[in-house]
Amino acid sequence: MHPLITGNTRVYGLIGDPLKSAKSPMLLNRLFAEAQTDAVCIPLEVGTQGLAEFVKGARAVRNLAGLLVTMPHKQAMLEVVDSLHPTARQVGAINVVRCDRDGRWEGAVFDGLGCVLGMQRQGVSLLGKSVLLVGAGGSGRAIAFAVAAAGARSLVISDLDPHRAAALAQKAGNQGSCKVQAGPADPAGHDIVINATPLGMNHDDPMPIDAARLTPATVLVDIITRAEPTALLLAAQARGCKTLDGQPMHLGQALLALGFLGFKDIERRYSTGL
Repeated sequence: MHPLITGNTRVYGLIGDPLKSAKSPMLLNRLFAEAQTDAVCIPLEVGTQGLAEFVKGARAVRNLAGLLVTMPHKQAMLEVVDSLHPTARQVGAINVVRCDRDGRWEGAVFDGLGCVLGMQRQGVSLLGKSVLLVGAGGSGRAIAFAVAAAGARSLVISDLDPHRAAALAQKAGNQGSCKVQAGPADPAGHDIVINATPLGMNHDDPMPIDAARLTPATVLVDIITRAEPTALLLAAQARGCKTLDGQPMHLGQALLALGFLGFKDIERRYSTGL
């Protein structure tokens, strides 16, 4: 149970549209409660047309300490904040905003770093590995930079839009010594396969890769968060693969975001466990 909300409670909002399946408020409020922190996260459903008005009003709320940002606002928020964390400048998107007491807003994005952290916390290292990333959209873009910087040997980026995949590969290729290129969504020969597409959110979605091309040595990561495994996860498990759903990434993002928002104690507390 969350502690009683007081006049000193720090308020955090999750903005997006729709939010019916949003899990961040539940996760953050659990972490706040376990740490006995006087803070609360609430969902704020804001559509595209209402974003400007929302921001104008939100800047007047002095106990609003931060915002989590989900679709469709991750790019639009770039024009709203006062400064950008290096992650937001690199990726070109925002998923968390820190509202400082002096009125300045700083935006950052931890989709990619959260995915890498989630994998590491599940015993999956990227060091020296060959990775296939399917999907070069918002989350995929962030994951590409993070994977390339985490010591992967090679990264192949596949997307329905080959030009988008090629453009991302060129930019992500500047991270460390990882060889990054655009290519087909063929999992054969890769150590790690990451699905960063929305395929799998609906039961009748086609699979983003040919699961028959997976081998038991491959780690399959599907960043979609659902109560039950996606068809891709089930197919990979049937082939003997180690699999991760979207929960480790979701938790990794939350811990990094909390650290950015000033909750270093919570970030440290759960850095090795949970």
